[in-house]
Amino acid sequence: MPKHLLKKRSPLFFLFPFILLLTLLFALPWVSAKEQPKPKPEAWQINGIVAALDDGYEEVKKLAFDKFNEYDLKNLKSVFQKPEDIAQKAAKILKDKSVDKDVRSSAASALGNLGEAAKPYVKDILDFLKDKSVDSYVRSSAASALGNLGEAAKPYVKDILDFLKDEFVDSIVIYRAAEALGNLGEAAKPYVKDIADILKDKSVDSNVRSGAAVALGNLGEAAKPYVKDILDFLKDKSVDSTVRRGVAEALGRIEQLNLNNIVVILDSIYYAGQSEFEQWRFLTYFLGGGTVEVKILLTWLGFPETKTISHKLTHDRGDKTLKIFAQVWEPSRDFTRLREDLAKQIAVVARKVSWQPQDIVILETHYNNLKNAGFNEADSLQSVIVNLKGWQWFLNARMMILIHATFWLALIFAYPKFPQVQAIFFWNPWVRRILGVGYVGFLLAWIPFFRRKLFEPFKPSLLADAGLDNFNPQTYFPESQVKLPSAEKPQAITQVLPSITGQIVLEGDSGLGKSMFLRHLVKTSPRIVVYLPARKCDKGVIEAIQAKLHGQAQDADFLKNLIYSGALDICIDGLNEVTADTRAKICQFVESYFRGNIIMTTQPLEWTPPSTAKIYKLQPLEQAQIQQFLLSRQPRLPKDAKVQGDDYKQACNNYLAQSLSNQESSEELAANQRVLSNPMDLTVVALMISQSEYPDLFHLQEQQYNLIAAEYLQEWNQEFPLKKFSDAVYQMRLNDEQALPADDFYQVVQSLEDDKYKMVVSRQWQNEAGAAKREWYFRHDKIMDFFLVQNFLGDSDEAKNRLIDHMGDSRFRGVYFLLVNLLPLDAAKELKEKLVQYAADTKDHTVSDTFVQLLRPRA
Repeated sequence: MPKHLLKKRSPLFFLFPFILLLTLLFALPWVSAKEQPKPKPEAWQINGIVAALDDGYEEVKKLAFDKFNEYDLKNLKSVFQKPEDIAQKAAKILKDKSVDKDVRSSAASALGNLGEAAKPYVKDILDFLKDKSVDSYVRSSAASALGNLGEAAKPYVKDILDFLKDEFVDSIVIYRAAEALGNLGEAAKPYVKDIADILKDKSVDSNVRSGAAVALGNLGEAAKPYVKDILDFLKDKSVDSTVRRGVAEALGRIEQLNLNNIVVILDSIYYAGQSEFEQWRFLTYFLGGGTVEVKILLTWLGFPETKTISHKLTHDRGDKTLKIFAQVWEPSRDFTRLREDLAKQIAVVARKVSWQPQDIVILETHYNNLKNAGFNEADSLQSVIVNLKGWQWFLNARMMILIHATFWLALIFAYPKFPQVQAIFFWNPWVRRILGVGYVGFLLAWIPFFRRKLFEPFKPSLLADAGLDNFNPQTYFPESQVKLPSAEKPQAITQVLPSITGQIVLEGDSGLGKSMFLRHLVKTSPRIVVYLPARKCDKGVIEAIQAKLHGQAQDADFLKNLIYSGALDICIDGLNEVTADTRAKICQFVESYFRGNIIMTTQPLEWTPPSTAKIYKLQPLEQAQIQQFLLSRQPRLPKDAKVQGDDYKQACNNYLAQSLSNQESSEELAANQRVLSNPMDLTVVALMISQSEYPDLFHLQEQQYNLIAAEYLQEWNQEFPLKKFSDAVYQMRLNDEQALPADDFYQVVQSLEDDKYKMVVSRQWQNEAGAAKREWYFRHDKIMDFFLVQNFLGDSDEAKNRLIDHMGDSRFRGVYFLLVNLLPLDAAKELKEKLVQYAADTKDHTVSDTFVQLLRPRA
């Protein structure tokens, strides 16, 4: 119970409030039980009452009238033939000023209950009402009697109204008269405005105005335009609470109040006494129609029972509550106590709910209202809003990140098919950095899935130089061995290097299978790999990779980050075939990107390898491996080979037995084993055996050429253009070109490509315009060296100069090894001396030492 309800309140009036209180208490539905209908009188009862009216004692007459008023007199004629007689007696007593006032009052009430029988005395009752000399209590009963007479009093409505305006009439009499006017129903409707004017006139006694309000309430629909005036009356807290409550009760007979108006009733709770505030809460429910909005208001406002308030509200309930509070905030501006409580409850509700970002609007509405009105509860709202905005910022940021990430994911999946997406969004540094908000480039560089997507459309171009179209992994010989710097014994290369990890230099003589191993790695690797011939790195490794990305890789820095993060494995083949300047650029790149996965191949040469790389030396085949390798070539033999199957196996075994026979001198045996331990030379041996030829180990390329030349003459009816073709090959080497000039030597290329010899291979591809292209390449450098060496033979000054000019050129290293057997012995020895002198001067022994070893069997 609110503390202020426990304070004792002293009455403002004595007589009128007491009478009005009794009347209302018995009339209000929450005080009494259901009103029992009046009993219908019997004839003997009425006869007894009529007889008592003639008694000499006035008190007997009063008791007779009081008993008379207890009956339902609607069908009085059925039990008493002349009701007019009763009316006449009552009127007579009413007019007799010598009779006690209580008796006269009872007589007036009886006249009001006699209906048509009392019609002749209506004017007398009215005159009696106007007689100021008559006791107020009696006059008030007369006023009530007029109201009960209904249509019979209709001609005197105007008189009653004028009577109401008489400021000298006692207030209790005017109240009864106003009430009577309201009870006249249709008869009083033309005077609704006049009744309302009395209500609005603040100079009129509050009790009179209250009567006017009750009268308006009794008129129902007709009084709707004046509801606001009744509400204005209720706002006046100087009027006694009992009077205001009676007026509020009258509103219940006119219309349901909306939220803007119900606050007037709600505010009255804060001014009610202990015995009254519950009645005002009931009136708030009743006049508001018991709507959800009204119930929510009374859940929080008007001293609700604390047990009805939840400790925690659901979001929907809290949102609904604040919205209703917002509706009544402005209408409550004139109600100090209500608004103070409303401000407190707004803060309470705000703290009880887990709000969502979309609720910021309603919370800010209340915050602004509270702040503008000067309530400290605005701080509570501000705290909730700040916290919610923090979450909103987080949720918005999360949503923006999700949308942004989804956008880029869509671009990534569209990336392989659309060059415009590649160029504009991913390889354009400004677009990627600005639209990618910094994190996109990071994710692309460090998440494997994204890295694969990034290079996926360029995979054919990245591997184009590997010639994988002509590579069959099943024909690769996996038993080749390498020697690690820290290992004593060689190990199988496929076990040591199952993938490209770290930085590796694979060093080995020509023909040992360095390029073949790289192709094997590239073919079997699940990662993105770029295969680069070293000659294409003359401008730099990054530039060589960019060239393979079809010009889309505009951002070299981004490409460098991708390589540094290990997004792209790099194979660089043939370091010995390029200039020292190109090797220096490659070494600088490798050392700069020490985290990258890079493997390089080279023949032995005098150089300074990258300090961050490990050197693996590819070993020649051992004797047991030679036979194993030779037999493994059978699946790749020409389909029309003369020797196949078991015959081929037998031929290989016989050849090896003879070539590696102990009958040979140790030097010849070592020379034979050196040639046979080279997989490239051994492949040529296999082809020769399949064609039923006996391979000459020291002239394999020449022997193979002679077979081709013979077929060329037979097929094309002309000599093989060895001189012209060799000159063209020499120019190719000088220019670091790989593709053969097929337009000039189409017939030559066709012969060299024959399956019986396979000296050249072809690669088909499409240019940027989409046109089909085909190029031919030497299958191996050893084959190219055979045609190159033709330019070093002979007695011409040009040939002699070439012998001297290319001593330090690693691209011609294999040529000098062929010259060991192709030059006359004296010329070979002379060349040996020059090579030794060159090595002594340059400290480069990569050619001279091997040359000396190869020449030793001839000497």
